[in-house]
Amino acid sequence: MYIKDICLEGFKSYATRTVVPGFDPYFNAITGLNGSCKSNILDSICFVLGITNLRQVLASNLQKLVYKQGQAGITKATVSVVFDNSDRSRSPLGYQDCPEITKIRQIVVGGRNKYLINRHLAQPS
Repeated sequence: MYIKDICLEGFKSYATRTVVPGFDPYFNAITGLNGSCKSNILDSICFVLGITNLRQVLASNLQKLVYKQGQAGITKATVSVVFDNSDRSRSPLGYQDCPEITKIRQIVVGGRNKYLINRHLAQPS
């Protein structure tokens, strides 16, 4: 299983919906100038996978992950990661018939935190 694409909306420096497509199953590199938000893409992957130690994503609380902490009118951060699940021998239990698995995590200013797998509510893993 590998990441196919990432969609960020309202997450850290990504105010508007931004899709990062074209991941390779074997090797990926994120390059760019200093300050071009490369680390925020990596932070978004940690966020959607359920990171609990926010110091690792340079935030002291979940609200700091929302674009400008909600002060710019954006009140939630949503990250979705689409995984290729075509190798059924490595599929998570219960997802063998899904060609893709989409994991979504959303935080709303004020503390609501929601996880979804293939658009169904899920518990953090």
